[in-house]
Amino acid sequence: MPDLLIELMSEEIPARMQARAAEDLRRLMTDAMVEAGLTYAHAAGFATPRRLTLAVEGLAAGTKAVREERKGPRADAPEKAVEGFLRSVGLSRDRLEVRPDRKGDVLFAVIERPGRPAAEVVAEALETTVRGFPWPKSMRWGEGSLRWVRPLRSILCLLSDETGSEVVPLEIDGFRAGDRTEGHPFMAPGAFAVTGFEDYRAKLLSAKVVLDPEERRERIRHDAAQLAFARGWEVVEDEGLLAEVAGLVEWPVTLMGGIGERFLALPPEVLRTSMKAHQKFFSARDPGTGRIEGFVTVANRETADGGAAILAGNARVLAARLSDALFFWENDLRTLRETGMEGMAAPLASVTFHGKLGSQADRVARIAALAREIAPKVGAKPDLAAEAARVAKADLASEMVYEFPELQGVMGRYYAAAAGHDDGVPEACEDHYKPLGPSDDVPTHPVAVAVALADKLDMLAGFWAIDEKPTGSKDPFALRRAALGVIRIVLENGLRLELVRGFSIARQLHLETAIYRYAVFKPDEIYTNIPKEMRFLNLVANLDYLPSNAASAELYVVYAQPSEPHVHQEGIRQMSAEGHIAFPTEVRLSADLLSFLADRLKVHLRAEGIRHDVVAACFGPDQDDLVLLVARVRALQAFLGTEDGENLLTGYRRAANILAAEEAKDGVEYSFGADPKFAEAAAEKALFAALDAAEAALDAALAREDFEAAMRALADLRGPVDAFFDDVVVNAENEVVRRNRLNLLNRLRKATLKVADLSAIEG
Repeated sequence: MPDLLIELMSEEIPARMQARAAEDLRRLMTDAMVEAGLTYAHAAGFATPRRLTLAVEGLAAGTKAVREERKGPRADAPEKAVEGFLRSVGLSRDRLEVRPDRKGDVLFAVIERPGRPAAEVVAEALETTVRGFPWPKSMRWGEGSLRWVRPLRSILCLLSDETGSEVVPLEIDGFRAGDRTEGHPFMAPGAFAVTGFEDYRAKLLSAKVVLDPEERRERIRHDAAQLAFARGWEVVEDEGLLAEVAGLVEWPVTLMGGIGERFLALPPEVLRTSMKAHQKFFSARDPGTGRIEGFVTVANRETADGGAAILAGNARVLAARLSDALFFWENDLRTLRETGMEGMAAPLASVTFHGKLGSQADRVARIAALAREIAPKVGAKPDLAAEAARVAKADLASEMVYEFPELQGVMGRYYAAAAGHDDGVPEACEDHYKPLGPSDDVPTHPVAVAVALADKLDMLAGFWAIDEKPTGSKDPFALRRAALGVIRIVLENGLRLELVRGFSIARQLHLETAIYRYAVFKPDEIYTNIPKEMRFLNLVANLDYLPSNAASAELYVVYAQPSEPHVHQEGIRQMSAEGHIAFPTEVRLSADLLSFLADRLKVHLRAEGIRHDVVAACFGPDQDDLVLLVARVRALQAFLGTEDGENLLTGYRRAANILAAEEAKDGVEYSFGADPKFAEAAAEKALFAALDAAEAALDAALAREDFEAAMRALADLRGPVDAFFDDVVVNAENEVVRRNRLNLLNRLRKATLKVADLSAIEG
């Protein structure tokens, strides 16, 4: 069985596209060959900056001949039906066979496809793959029609076995396939022939090309660690940067240099970010102090001077980049000395957060007020939480974060400490953005927790209020991430919060920073500052809430004519609360947000093996204590996994189905009045007694939040429920007995509802 080797050589492929391209080449080629009937044993794709390579082992020598019979219409069928059948099988009428059938003569097509050699199938599949390759971006060059990520230079396509190798006859847009490739463009220029994959790989290595990207990564990792160890340093791990650098070189040569003394005072995150973003350098640090003192760069060639010239050039460029960073750092510190953190944050008043939600300064004010409310619930001092919130986003106005946006929060911690803030305020500046992803840590310091929750609740309440909710796969404001952040912070810190109250406060704060800025309420004569530069304001029509005291007040909205830059008294327009503003009420807003949180909670708990229907069974419209909810969910899932749980669920469903059917038939609800004096059967009386005991045990367990005990109380009902349905006919002839038994089933349903809505359980 032959092996297949394909190489598509081009100019430099962007590093970020290489891994996906190698996988796409493997997938597209193997899928096309298998579809054509050509099987194989194993396939692997490789990528370097200049080539995509596919190696296929155990390829069949060719496809097998195929004979297929297809039944068509009757021989006397209308001509159009026969023509349609002929088109589907690709034959002419004279090649059809007429065979007798139960309903008369029927047309049959016998389709015979001869086997094809592997070379023919491979050539066809490769041309289709190359012409339709799914590059994120591609280009056309020269006079041809072929599109590729960068200009294509050559195609190698070779079939080989123990008897030798042959070039697959193929030409694509003027590129004829051959058996020759090239090594490193500087260290081993010139083409050479290969006979198969092993020969190809070995000759490339001799020509200073490491084909496997994983091998290039390991070489860089190992050499960098050795260089750092020799200087008493350690390399700061960065898997993303390592993968990118491995995609920039075919022959990695690792070099290490030091950072100038005057730059060592910069925060290590600044040094790392500047070196990574601008130079693709790894950072080397002193393991004792954690200070970044060196850098690692990876060249694409060996030089006679051992890389000294390359290292010197890189050091000069790095010094220029770090000089810029040092300038930003010193300017920001100067601003802090002159104005403090809140002075640094002053420009945020002119930065729009969202057209309907005000400026960044408005947002900071809301977060500060909300953090003050949350603080006592999470063990933080209200004044300290409000202080942290006021300065948490000040670094957004700094020169350093303007240059390196990814350092937001991190620089806030340094600036807050430099400005003299303490007691958890600097940590809150960094941690209030967390968690940014599922593997990110959550804030744990009480002040940081208060600010982080306030930040995320403000986001959710604000965007929900203006109806900018996530839809499908679109979530431009990262509201799913904010909701998951709230869930993780609450659960991982064990916080007993009333989220409905948090959303309510956040909603009111949004209202105050929006409506109160541009509205006048009569008869209280509460005037606010109207920005004179404001033109026509349509704010009230775009908001979806009102202050609680606005329902009985006359609402005036001040606006200027579009042609006038200032506010005219005659530009005042009266708007009634009912006539012009129709927005979701506080109750509907909170319920909708809780439902959204429940969906995110299902996703979060799925990693623990918690079923989504179990979450739905425990989640109610007033259930906003997530810690309590998750404890209930875990206890219910454990209970449903037992035999008692399964049998009780079956009994509950039987009771619920009988009740639903009888209530629909009778047009009444059997929701009260079950009396043991009307019980006739022993099993019926036993269920009354069991419910008395279970309800008392349930109430006591739920009062102390002991859900395992609550489940045990439900488990005690299993036997009496089974016996009831085995021995008792619910729809008795005596109407009084029948109604009593239906009310008894409703009592069973109510008892289980104290723990969970079992009707939500699937299966």
